[in-house]
Amino acid sequence: MTHTALYDSSIGLISLTLDGEVLVGLRFGTSPSLGVLKSRCLEVSLRWLDFYFSGRQPDFMPPISLRGTDFQQRVWQALVEIPYGQTISYGELARRVGCRSAQAVGQAVGRNPIAIIVPCHRVVGSDGSLTGYAYGIEKKQFLLQLEKQHNPI
Repeated sequence: MTHTALYDSSIGLISLTLDGEVLVGLRFGTSPSLGVLKSRCLEVSLRWLDFYFSGRQPDFMPPISLRGTDFQQRVWQALVEIPYGQTISYGELARRVGCRSAQAVGQAVGRNPIAIIVPCHRVVGSDGSLTGYAYGIEKKQFLLQLEKQHNPI
């Protein structure tokens, strides 16, 4: 059974969707209420967000389940591997997943169901420009700036 919870972040409400004991969705904005259930997964997910929005790099991951095609899953796994406070281009991400099309990779990035934790905001244009973010360039810029200010590197 699916449940939702809201998190009030410094850049707006975030809706978390849980299916059993795994996080399956994290999006800016609100979702229709499907009943909130206290769970270990929710506690860990909220703690992760608290760390992140306080400017600390979380050193743990909540239990997540990325549901998509094999190609999308390869792209999303590659997103998780982008270090905190760093960015890569869509072209570089395409090379990492063995795809010739940065556009196809961009489409998979845009369908990422778990924003922030699966850091699609860390993918930029080939010239370093902040292109394409489902929740708006302002949010992408905020997240990257937050990480840059607190990046230990």
